[in-house]
Parts: sequence; C-alpha cells; structure tokens
Amino acid sequence: MQGLMMQMPLMISALLTHAEKNHADTEIVSRTVEGDIHRYTYRDMGRRSRQLANALKHLKVKPGDRVATIAWNGYRHMELYYAVSGSGAIIHTINPRLFPEQLLYIINHAEDGIIFFDLTFTPLIEKIAAQCPKVRAWVAMTDHSHLPPARIENLLCYEDLLDAEKDDYVWPEFDENTAACLCYTSGTTGNPKGVLYSHRSTALHAMAVCMPDVFNMSARSVVLPVVPMFHVNAWGIPYAAPLIGAKLVFPGPALDGASIYQLMEQEKVNYSAGVPTVWLGLLNHLKQHNLKFSTLQYTVIGGSAAPPAMIQSFQEDYGVRVLHAWGMTEMSPLGTLNTPKEKHLSMSKEELFKLSLNQGRTFFGLDLKIVDDDGKSLPRDGQSAGHLLVRGQWVIHDYYKSDGGSPLKDGWFPTGDMATIDPDGYLQITDRSKDVIKSGGEWISSIDLENVAMAHPAVAEAGVIGVHHPKWEERPLLVVVKRAGQDVTREELLKFYEGRIAKWQIPDDVAFVNELPHTATGKISKLQLRQQFKDYQLPG
Repeated sequence: MQGLMMQMPLMISALLTHAEKNHADTEIVSRTVEGDIHRYTYRDMGRRSRQLANALKHLKVKPGDRVATIAWNGYRHMELYYAVSGSGAIIHTINPRLFPEQLLYIINHAEDGIIFFDLTFTPLIEKIAAQCPKVRAWVAMTDHSHLPPARIENLLCYEDLLDAEKDDYVWPEFDENTAACLCYTSGTTGNPKGVLYSHRSTALHAMAVCMPDVFNMSARSVVLPVVPMFHVNAWGIPYAAPLIGAKLVFPGPALDGASIYQLMEQEKVNYSAGVPTVWLGLLNHLKQHNLKFSTLQYTVIGGSAAPPAMIQSFQEDYGVRVLHAWGMTEMSPLGTLNTPKEKHLSMSKEELFKLSLNQGRTFFGLDLKIVDDDGKSLPRDGQSAGHLLVRGQWVIHDYYKSDGGSPLKDGWFPTGDMATIDPDGYLQITDRSKDVIKSGGEWISSIDLENVAMAHPAVAEAGVIGVHHPKWEERPLLVVVKRAGQDVTREELLKFYEGRIAKWQIPDDVAFVNELPHTATGKISKLQLRQQFKDYQLPG
C-alpha cells in the first residue's frame, strides 16, 4: 500500500517561485563588474529569470542542452542559475582560474552551446572562442552601453536579450531526476571530470544545508558568499538562500580584504562562506587597519582545512564563529559541518576550541565510513585512520560521459581522503591519501604540520610535502611564506614544533618562498609543490 500524498517533483524553479511569493521584497545586492552597486529583490529576480528563460527559448536552447557561464558572483549569474535549469537545460559553471587548455577541454567535452561571460573575461573569450566549435553564441553579461568592442563572432548582449522578452514564462514540470547543473573537478590528476547534479539532488542538498546544525541560515540571514558560484555552485548558497528567504550580497570580482570588509559593513552582513586563502587576506586587512566587524556572526570555512590559528583569530579577536566544513564536487559539495552537540556545551573553552578544529559531523542524507587498505571497515574511535568513503542522496554514482569508469566501490564513493571518525560522528581529515608522508613505515599528516606552522605569528602561509630520504623513504619539508614585515629563521620554526607534535614528525627542513602555488579553487597545489622541490636535498 502506498501513501496518499501529492506527487510534486523537486524542482529548482520551485525555490525561486517560493521566494517570489514569500520573500518578494528581500534584497539581492551585487557589486558589479562595471563597478557600481546593484540592488533588486527576489520579485525582480523572478521576473527577469522568466524573461531570460524566454530568451533561451528563442536562442533555441532545448531541454538537456548545456549552457555555460564564466562569471563572478552577481545577480545576472543568479538569474542564469534559475532560467537555465528551470527551463530544463543544464547550467555549466566554468572556473575561469583553470589553465586555458583545461577550459577548452571542459567546454568542448561538455559540448556547451551558449556561453555567458562577465566583461572581466573578454580577453579570455577572445583567445578561446575560435577553438570552441560547438558554441554558437557568446553572451556578454552587461548592458548595451558597456558592450565591449570585442573580436568575438556571434556576440550577444545580456540586457538586450532580456529587453526583447516578456516575463510570461511558465516554469515546466518534469522528472525531478532530470540533470540540472554540471560542475567539473579541478583536474589535478589528469583531465577534469564532469559531475552532473539533478533537480532532486540539488533541492535536497539546499534543504539540508539550511538545517540548524549545518549552515543554520534563515530569513534573518544576510549572506555574502565569497566562495565563487563557479566553485561547486557556491556550496549550494544560491539555492539555499531563496529557500529560506535570506538576503544575498554578491561581491563580484572584488575579493580583496578591503573590498569584502567594506561590503560586509555596508550591507550589515552576518553570514559568509569561503576558502582559507580568502580569509587570510581579510584578516590581514583587519589587523593592519585595526578594524572590527559590526555585524558578522558566522563564517563557513571549507575547500581545505582551516588552520587553527585562523579559527582562533576569527573567534577570539573578532567574535565571529567559524563553521568548519568539508565536502567535494562529487558531493554537491557539502559532507560535514562542525557544530557542537548538547553534551559538549559544558566543555571548557579550550575543549570546545579543540572540537571545532575537526571537519564536523554529517547530517541526514549522507553516510560516511573509513576502511583500511583491504577495504575492511575501521572503528569510529577517533584514532583509527583510514580511507574515507561516502554515499548519499547528493553523491555522484558516475562521472559525466562515464569518464574513467564507475568511481564507486561496493556502492560507496572513495573520496581520496584519509580520516578518523570518533564515536560522536565527528570527522577529522588527516590528509589526502596522496599527500600523506610515509616515513619509516609510519604516516605523518601534512595537514597537522601545516597547522602548527600557521600558528607562528611570522608565517603567512605554509605547505608541507614529503621529499625523498635514503633511510626513511620520505621526510617532511616545510615550505613557508613569511608574513609581511616579519622574519623567522629555519631554526626558530623547527623549535616552534617542540611540544606541539611528536618529535619524530617534526619537519627535517624549512624552505622559504615568496608565494605558494594554488589550484583553481584556492587550495595549495601539493602537485606543483612536489614538482618544484622534486630534487630537494635534505640536510645531512
């Protein structure tokens, strides 16, 4: 016997329809590429998204077609999120920070038919357009007065397209498992792979991240997503915000500390999210100018592990609670978030801080486990480290076009992370499996070593890799960028480790550099770092 409930598919367009009806006058604020501050409401966004859907129809975009974006966080990008997927096509958000060869591979592999781009990327489009044979139109996301005199065939103007359309579009209903969004992995080991999300998985992910023990967003939230909309759909915030009617503040291309701080203060932002490298710039700006936040209460830090010193600075120096998160493109992306349970509320300040350093616990819709090299499940004791596997409602079961074959192992997705899970379900990522330093038969976590270095006041950024050792196979090398105006020696840094980590895990040497290589998503590129130091000779 089946239940007698209405059968209403989970549609991305329904999130916008809900916001239009119930949060019509809530603002969406954007710093634009042109430099001004744009303001409108969910009511305006709904109207313009329907106009855009009509424009896509007249551009002969059919259900299942891929429509790409190369754009910053802004109101036009938000309209594309809903107009493309809501009409049954697939929005493909492209990371412009990838190498041009990777960009071309992604565009041609996805077979994008139309690409929308912000003016910032006009020179990039001019370089690659001729090598994208499937793209039949390029749309500059601006008005006619700012349309660039670019050498791009089939160039269209975003605002001209909308001005020619009415807002009478009716969002269609279709199977909730229909593809909605396409994101590609960073491609650090080979070509990037496509991850194809459905309307169902996207809507479920949006509902999950709003829960109190996850992002804890509400209609009282003023959210500034620093994490780009081209990076795993800004961690689901463009879908979660309309779901609960939060005010959105988009930073556009201005991601320096001064610009972010100014916008946060101007718009009374109380919630934000981004990767550690962005927050380094913001914290440096605050310290240099002796500034404080007047409204910011929460920030989600993910993408890579947040250094303890960063969490401590946000919380103790500026009164901002850090929500430490972990996830992957293949998981839509959120997997865990760090919030305490009731049993933890009686803990001391020091104990709570220690708890906040791990990646947190998962929530309904996802399941995690750790296994040894033979695939045997390991206990949740907070000590046993193994390979982290996941499964759930918004986890990949295959890559786009089946690239690389099925990634699953017995129905679970192997994340490539090494981790522990404690009895309360708290996840601690100890390292990427490929970044673990194997020394004399023991494992050393590069993340643990980096976190110690980042606690030193003279260290701006740190990366740790394993380099060849004739006896121990590998030993850790610490690579450091000094903080501006600060100095520290090799000996001082190595001594800083004493008492903070086991003696045999202390790095064998320190190398000072002007900057560390980063991936397109802002993480330290261990691959490039290992290549840079592949011939490094340890002392002795």
